[in-house]
Amino acid sequence: MKDNLALVLKDDADSRTIVKRVVNACEEVKGKDVTVLDVRSLSDIADFFVVVTGRSDRQVQGITNRVIEELLRSGARPLSVEGYEDGQWVLVDCGDVVVHIFYEPTREFYDIESLWMRAKRLSLAEVA
Repeated sequence: MKDNLALVLKDDADSRTIVKRVVNACEEVKGKDVTVLDVRSLSDIADFFVVVTGRSDRQVQGITNRVIEELLRSGARPLSVEGYEDGQWVLVDCGDVVVHIFYEPTREFYDIESLWMRAKRLSLAEVA
């Protein structure tokens, strides 16, 4: 069954399209402080990280649901989703794009942007 969850991104344009869809989904449900990190030159894990904050564990789950709905609508499926039940830090692995959806205090604690401070931050205008 794992084959049914595969998401294949063919090139940078595909991963940028996924980033755009994810960012739009996050903004639609009032995700806070949406940040896009270009990690292509720093990691083989992914091309882009999208980081967003929810004001409660329920909002984190709602943002996650909206992101997954948007991916499915575009014909893509996440490889995996981790942390949904707790709603503190949900990771949606889309292959070349990894989405980190944090509850606000958890985002402050882990400060993922500082861990990847050498990554280029894309403005939301660059994403659109």
